[in-house]
Amino acid sequence: MSFSCGGDTFKKERVINLRIKDIMTNDLAVISPDATVIEAAQLMEKHDIGAVPVCEGPNMVGLVTDRDIVVRNIAHGKDPHHTSVRDVMTTQVKSISPETSLSQAAGIMATQQIRRLPVIEGDHLVGMVSLGDLATKAKYDVEVSTTLGEISIPSEPEKI
Repeated sequence: MSFSCGGDTFKKERVINLRIKDIMTNDLAVISPDATVIEAAQLMEKHDIGAVPVCEGPNMVGLVTDRDIVVRNIAHGKDPHHTSVRDVMTTQVKSISPETSLSQAAGIMATQQIRRLPVIEGDHLVGMVSLGDLATKAKYDVEVSTTLGEISIPSEPEKI
């Protein structure tokens, strides 16, 4: 039995055996830690993304997100034209390998409450997988779908 998903045709039994390498984005926009926050924001706008891997050569040294820019730069009144990505990026980034199963990746996302995972092979960034990637490619896998539903549990805002 086969079915189509996002333009791809899969055999039913293959969905269960999918690995991150089968669905990850491997054509990535990356940025240097020495670039400015405004350059990171412009790169995000250009590619319609909310996170950019920060790389020195082929090695990922962090991840800068739209939230990092707002919380660590704008909210503190810093000038994004003169603030480096290094000053606002997240350095402790959870990552996975290309051989990780979709259910393992979904479990990590749910446990860590994160929406994107860099894919690292050896010491090199080789791709990125997002909540959206998992949702569209694994929507026929009940275990993965159930886990994905746990990722977007809203947090309760602090009372002012």
